[in-house]
Amino acid sequence: MQYIFKKLCIIAENNIEVKANEYFIKELKKRNVTISEAESASLNIVFRQDKDDLRDNDCYSIIFRNNTLIFSAKTIRGLIFAYSHFLRKCEFKNGKIILTKDISGTYVPEKKIRGHQIGYRTTPNTYDAWDYEQYFEYYLDMMAFTTNTCEHMPYEKGVSRRNCLMKYDEEEFLIEASRLADTVDLDVSVWHPNLDDESIEEAVEKRRELYKKVPRIDYLFIPGGDPGEYYADEFIERTKRFSEVLKEHHKNALVFPSAQAPHKYHDWGDKLIEELEKEPEEIDGLIMGPNHAYPMHELRAKTPQKYPMRFYPDITHNVRCEYPVHFLSDDWHYAFASTLSRESVNPRPVEFSLLHRLFSHYTVGSVSYSEGVHDDLNKMVWSLLEFDSTYPLNEAVSDYVRYFFYGTDTEYLTEAIFGLEKSWEGNPLNNPSINSTYRAFCELKNDYPALSENWRFLLLYFRACCDKLVLERMKFENALIEDAKYHLKNCDIQKAKEILSTDYPEFYNDLRTEIFGLGEKLFNLIGIQLDVLHYHTDNWERGATLDTIDRPITDKLWLLNRISYCESLPEDEQAVFLTRLLNRNKVAADEYYYSVALHELVSLGVKQDGGFYMNFQGDRPNNDGRMPMSMLKVYDHFSFRAKLGGFSPRDYTLTVIYKDHGTENTYQKITANGFTVYEGESFGGERNEKFDKELLCDGFLSASYKINKEFFINGTLDLLITEDTKGIELCEFFIK
Repeated sequence: MQYIFKKLCIIAENNIEVKANEYFIKELKKRNVTISEAESASLNIVFRQDKDDLRDNDCYSIIFRNNTLIFSAKTIRGLIFAYSHFLRKCEFKNGKIILTKDISGTYVPEKKIRGHQIGYRTTPNTYDAWDYEQYFEYYLDMMAFTTNTCEHMPYEKGVSRRNCLMKYDEEEFLIEASRLADTVDLDVSVWHPNLDDESIEEAVEKRRELYKKVPRIDYLFIPGGDPGEYYADEFIERTKRFSEVLKEHHKNALVFPSAQAPHKYHDWGDKLIEELEKEPEEIDGLIMGPNHAYPMHELRAKTPQKYPMRFYPDITHNVRCEYPVHFLSDDWHYAFASTLSRESVNPRPVEFSLLHRLFSHYTVGSVSYSEGVHDDLNKMVWSLLEFDSTYPLNEAVSDYVRYFFYGTDTEYLTEAIFGLEKSWEGNPLNNPSINSTYRAFCELKNDYPALSENWRFLLLYFRACCDKLVLERMKFENALIEDAKYHLKNCDIQKAKEILSTDYPEFYNDLRTEIFGLGEKLFNLIGIQLDVLHYHTDNWERGATLDTIDRPITDKLWLLNRISYCESLPEDEQAVFLTRLLNRNKVAADEYYYSVALHELVSLGVKQDGGFYMNFQGDRPNNDGRMPMSMLKVYDHFSFRAKLGGFSPRDYTLTVIYKDHGTENTYQKITANGFTVYEGESFGGERNEKFDKELLCDGFLSASYKINKEFFINGTLDLLITEDTKGIELCEFFIK
């Protein structure tokens, strides 16, 4: 049932109620709501600070009766939650306030900690450009979705690294950001790592001086690594000392070290658990984050139950991270990963709701890892799920639309946001969501002109335009490649070069121009830095989509590169080379070719054992025509397995394409159906230096091994490659 109102009357009496009402009125004015006297209002709203009936600062109640809404809470935090709940369920159209449902009830969160890291440092692609007013506005935006914790940080490496965008010294900012958070009863967590080569006495004194200046600290997060390379026993000893220092000035603050293991200590996790089993009183809980010593279930099982666990979910990165796009399979298509890279605009509500389902039961809450506003929707949806894990996902995204895009078509825009996530599924050429989602955002932009000044909408529109650009370029370049290959087969090199050098069509160029214009507008509106040169993002990996959007996504540039190489050869060798080039990935019917980039891990017929890492190459500067698309994904793990079939009763040669990471102290083994194919130093076997020079990228090499026909079982092959020290990094293999 809907409830329709035209005018509001608001009643607030004490200081807390009046302050909450000020923020509420500011939101109402954005929505052009008329506020009147009680006798002419169709809805009366009452703010009530209730110190007795509600359990804690996170609880709030809403009573709706006789055209009166009563918002009740212990502190301003709960009152902000309450009025924001109302706004999330309202639509504002044609001067009317439409409350979409009766929202009466008492609201009690499931998780104690519901926060996001929004650190003021050079690394993020947005926050370093903000002033205090923008930060405070973002506090309120996050609180509108029940966030109760913000996380900040001191000097990242012990000294100021202030860049040209930053208006404040980092520790000066930390002090004021803490004070601002306290004005709305927002908990403050401080991420404060150990520094390498800093004595414990130096570290203690620096923290003592800082912590006494920061007006509010509720949590201290000390990562075990990334950064900080201390052995587990010293890490815990430092943590205990820092806890004592912190509680000199913030006696109720809680200390949560993080089980993020330094890579150089293989037994770091075991030693950490040994220290925790002593149950030191200075430690209040444990954090599960990237580069973890153990997976979540194992970490919880090993950690004394005395210590609650806090999650540090990475909801900000897309590749080379803990939860990449499609994190269960890590199969994000290389065309998107190359052009949109690690921190592009990434609404992933479906995927992160799955992540929440997997891990929320182990924890007392979370503070997410965020490097800018490109993950804005992920933050808001995650907070709602932390408050209520049963919150319907479609409703959570609809809340986002109603709250930030008031006056628009809620259902259509909600569908368009889900469409952005669907657009990243599979090969762009086979995904109709890209076109339909792009059309939807174009229609919304035209139908609601005010959205063109709304940075959140422009971020989503920017993403839809980027997805469309990727699709159009793939289609256009693939057509050129097919045409050029026909001429290369006939050794007509000049004609092939002419075809591959064809200019892009007008629509493509216009769309690309619009994308770059959006980049400038978004920088001016919200400070997001979409390239290094003009907007000063930290580096190409930090959301610099405008720097990566033109990265190769087909073999067009690689073919032009190889044609240039061909032209350097004696004329009588050119035709033979072109045959090798065009047949690089071809195998007979009873042979097998596999590329991690082209074929995905799922096609290997077996799930890989343990947690692998995808060392993606496509968005890196070396993807400039030096490597074919088949080499863009490098699988990095201690083992690699494939179950294959269809082989004839004969000997075969296995050729693996590795990324060269050196062979010092490494011991590799390859088996086929349990039979040993190779055992010895990594990258053993025979090298094909001509193949490596002509058809691989620098930094990669091939190694070939004989598989005897006796190793096959009725034409099937269970292939296993292992290396227990540094692991193996491979991108392709051939069985011929």
